[in-house]
Amino acid sequence: MKKIKLEILGISYSQSQSGAYALILGEEGEKRRLPIIIGSFEAQAIAIELEKMKPSRPLTHDLLKNFAQTFNIIIKEVIIYKFAEGIFYSKLICFDGIKEVEIDSRTSDAVALAVRFKCPIFTHEEILSAAGIVLQDDEKMPGEESMPPDPVTATDYENFSVKELEDLLMAAIDEEAYEKASKIRDEINKRKSHK
Repeated sequence: MKKIKLEILGISYSQSQSGAYALILGEEGEKRRLPIIIGSFEAQAIAIELEKMKPSRPLTHDLLKNFAQTFNIIIKEVIIYKFAEGIFYSKLICFDGIKEVEIDSRTSDAVALAVRFKCPIFTHEEILSAAGIVLQDDEKMPGEESMPPDPVTATDYENFSVKELEDLLMAAIDEEAYEKASKIRDEINKRKSHK
């Protein structure tokens, strides 16, 4: 069965489920989108890796990556292979240098690991046909090219000094509030680029 390569386009609050997020995957170079509802922990795990943030202690997905690499196991690719009753099913294609093994995974965890292993994400035509959305030329899905919103907006950080922002950033990372840390880091970078 032909594989279709997907790319991560963004994460946003789910408008259909309270407390959940929508992970937006897109067919590479095309207009079809595959929105997948994921939990806040998984959204955070994906977002902090995409934002290149370094938590003070390894998160679960970082631990799994470190464990796999210690034993020379890589994840070659992630395949979203089934869509049934509103649920996406995925598998990790792992390789230890000798044999290839498929491991069943929740899609959100599979994507969180894919970004850490920098491996491609694939699906099949039947899944894109069943669950995908085709956008018009200039249309974007909510959350494309953005990370999960934080209750504190960027304008709320304008009244803080750079030193205060750096302290807030460290506190947010220690609390594992990575979405908040991302907003603070953006404000610091904005100020430093204007000097």
